[in-house]
Amino acid sequence: MDFSSTLIKWYAINKRELPWRNTKNPYFIWISEIILQQTRVIQGEPYYLKFIETFPTIDKLASADEKKILRLWQGLGYYSRARNMHFTAKFIVENHSAKFPNEYDKILNLKGVGTYTAAAISSFAFGLPYAVLDGNVFRVLSRVFGIDIPIDSTLGKKKFSALAQSLLDKKRPALNNQAIMEFGATHCTHKLPKCASCPFIVDCIAYNTNSVHNLPFKLKKLRIKKRYLNYFLLQNCNRILLGKRDSGIWQGLYELPHIEFTKSKSAESIINSRKWNDFFENINYNLISSSQLSIHKLSHQHIYARFWILEINEFKLKKYEFVSISKLTDFPIPRLLDKFLKEINLI
Repeated sequence: MDFSSTLIKWYAINKRELPWRNTKNPYFIWISEIILQQTRVIQGEPYYLKFIETFPTIDKLASADEKKILRLWQGLGYYSRARNMHFTAKFIVENHSAKFPNEYDKILNLKGVGTYTAAAISSFAFGLPYAVLDGNVFRVLSRVFGIDIPIDSTLGKKKFSALAQSLLDKKRPALNNQAIMEFGATHCTHKLPKCASCPFIVDCIAYNTNSVHNLPFKLKKLRIKKRYLNYFLLQNCNRILLGKRDSGIWQGLYELPHIEFTKSKSAESIINSRKWNDFFENINYNLISSSQLSIHKLSHQHIYARFWILEINEFKLKKYEFVSISKLTDFPIPRLLDKFLKEINLI
């Protein structure tokens, strides 16, 4: 079986036309790879186009205000990617004269860049022979070659990395890497692989041992934390109270004040709780409405959120300030809040 040649032939017929595949500009490729980390292509493509239009060069990105970058990133999640991207752009401007490094080791040393991203940029932009290894590649290799070593173990990572590198077409690394990722993303998929039309059907060990849906194998199971948050939309003269987060997954974004409980509570019990009374101690408020409980799913936690709309005369809270409703679209906010503000027509 000529694995790489078969993949490349399949890719020539089945590849999707994607904007970052039509460039060798390392800056554009880097932007696309950072956006596509933990993001589906269909969701990431419009963000990529917005980013390269807004920041067409690395120095434009480096000199941009973080608030503007986060606002443009809003809705993609994993906001540390955007912050790392901004840091790295400034680093390249200051240390590489605004020229993207063209060596694998130097690319790997950039903040927010791991081995997969370094291999992708190295091969796509500079034609360097480094094999990519992402979720799609793990899945294809584990099934075709029947490897049941956990992909999240040290041994598994070494095994798959060595296999991917040994299979790489060194003369066509960019084409080879694009082909195997595309094959995993659109053909050898997680839930509904197209085995009947697979070019590896004769040789695929997983298919011939009826173990396609058992591979790849993971050792660890992700524990999902449940959080119960009550957000306060505090209105005063066409203004609402917003605060900038300085830590956590939403660092740099703006959010509403809130209180948190360890389990689900009824609206009545929340209003009568000590946390509610402590929050509104000596504050006169008029409760307008409360939303239904909604769930916002992140990779590592599920947030059960309820929004309370209240009118107040004055409210002082550390790290929060009143913002004009007409200016809300200037502020980067979590998707959870963005969705609610759109539902009540504030943005």
